[in-house]
Amino acid sequence: MLRAPMTVRRTELTCPGHSLKMMEKAAASEADEVIFDLEDACAVSQKEAARAAVAQALRSVSFTGGKVRAYRVNAVDTAWCYRDLVDVLEASGAFVDVVVVPKARGADDVKFVDRLVTQIEAARRLEPGRIRLEVLIETARGLLNAFEIASASPRVASLIFGVADYAGDVGAKDFRTDPEQFAYPRAHLLAAARAAGVDAIDAVTVQYKDLAQVERDARHAAKLGFDGKWAIHPAQLPIINAAFTPTPEELARAQRIIDAYAKADAEAGLGAITVDDEMVDAATLKVERKKLEIAAKARR
Repeated sequence: MLRAPMTVRRTELTCPGHSLKMMEKAAASEADEVIFDLEDACAVSQKEAARAAVAQALRSVSFTGGKVRAYRVNAVDTAWCYRDLVDVLEASGAFVDVVVVPKARGADDVKFVDRLVTQIEAARRLEPGRIRLEVLIETARGLLNAFEIASASPRVASLIFGVADYAGDVGAKDFRTDPEQFAYPRAHLLAAARAAGVDAIDAVTVQYKDLAQVERDARHAAKLGFDGKWAIHPAQLPIINAAFTPTPEELARAQRIIDAYAKADAEAGLGAITVDDEMVDAATLKVERKKLEIAAKARR
């Protein structure tokens, strides 16, 4: 399996998997990706019933704007994970783009999910490898194993920082107002994701009514280099999308770089050129193309 094509994930909106009303609202929102949640957003008493609700929603709900369709299973070491995968994917795997794996501790957790998804794809005659994995890093152990986790399967599309569970795992007294408080785990996760060639998604801002805080957090994450941010309420989406959308000046320069590189290749066979006193090669093009793809997504 090859790595997936570049996907825009400025906003990943999660909603409870037991509420059809909320899943319908999320699917019609401004999010780039919608995640129906079987884990933290579902009470223990609702987890089994929620599987059927998520499977039905994936088949029947209309997702606007070319959204990534995802759902989050329970952690691999729980009693629910394997049925979360089997029941939902056997019923609705053709409508799933991503399975979100929480609380990954090491590569073996990813490999477990990968192998089970592979078997379900084969049994249901689904396209091999089409269903991707996004993995939440939420513990100190998971953070130290982040690169191995991101590299454990070609299905892995992103690492996501789960700040609340991480704060609890390391014993932090709070996690709500100062993104610099967790500068190390953010930087470590970002480096691991980039080294493995996958996206990096920043944590949620739990004060969903404090839109100024949402904007501060989103702009901070974008400046660091994250591809997007987790969201828990539709009101957060336009603010986060704006923070991760390139400016007109950035887009104009991106197009100029891509055009100049193509011309140099066609006319002189050059693989590295200079634009505005800056070296440009194939690695640079990936960054610039991503900006143009984000802009195209924003115009839909």
